[in-house]
Amino acid sequence: MAAVVLLTDQVSKSLVRDWLEVGQSAAPVSWLASVFRFTHVTNTGAAFGMLPELANVYVGVAAAVILVIILYYRRIPSGEWLMRLALGLALGGALGNLVDRLTIGHVVDFIDVTIWPLQDFAVFNVADSCITAGCALLVLGMIREEWQQWRARQTAEAM
Repeated sequence: MAAVVLLTDQVSKSLVRDWLEVGQSAAPVSWLASVFRFTHVTNTGAAFGMLPELANVYVGVAAAVILVIILYYRRIPSGEWLMRLALGLALGGALGNLVDRLTIGHVVDFIDVTIWPLQDFAVFNVADSCITAGCALLVLGMIREEWQQWRARQTAEAM
């Protein structure tokens, strides 16, 4: 999963760099232009461009997160597909943005959604989306695991 995310992220960013100048927008479908378009922006900050002055710190943080994901992934039982998927998405996204930071000095963002509640979140990319989806799946997996443990305790107490 991480490899698919990394490849998709890097190919999409390459296409954006080739087809759009920084700051330029294009709508894939004209009737969607008011709510969705591709806008080429660069981001040296964290998510949504926050704290750009810490750009170098994000490289170290990303590397640490990647290492933790790799080490934790090895401990997940093979049957835990939801957790493996979640970590694969997060790992691929973290790698995608790290590759940008190391090779071009900034992250390329281009998915520009201007509908509420996303209108204030600026522009993002495939990697960002996968990191977000991976974290959401991790939370769901943890909730599911807690629920199963609670049900097992309830069943044991009822016996």
